[in-house]
Amino acid sequence: MSVHHLAQLNIAAMKAPLESAEMADFVANLERINTLAEAASGFVWRLQDEAGDATAIRPFGDEVLVNMSVWQDVQSLSDYVYKSAHTEMLKRRREWFGRIEQAHQVLWWVPSGHRPDVVEAAERLAHLREHGATSHAFTFRHAFAAPA
Repeated sequence: MSVHHLAQLNIAAMKAPLESAEMADFVANLERINTLAEAASGFVWRLQDEAGDATAIRPFGDEVLVNMSVWQDVQSLSDYVYKSAHTEMLKRRREWFGRIEQAHQVLWWVPSGHRPDVVEAAERLAHLREHGATSHAFTFRHAFAAPA
């Protein structure tokens, strides 16, 4: 078993309320995409409330959705994001979400078994925004190896 896993946070600013007609197709696909993630090779955990809903967790404001998960490694997460049916949703993201000018996704290593919370994730995102990619907070494009 690996000593470290990869945590990721992705935030997205909705163009309309989640309950609106504009967001209906996004909402209709959530369960399918979450199930796909949970079945993906390398998936470890994802943030959700007691009811299994991640969309109700809004630490960055009412209009910002949070996606946070833990994976075995960068390749596992990358394969899910860019080489699975998840790409269908990525291609359509501009229908539902506005552009965030600063970094909106951050990756970082956590000890195996650790489940990050939104405070930890927000700190990592702030670090990335302030310092750029470092071993403390990085991106797919500028990934760092797991600590030895």
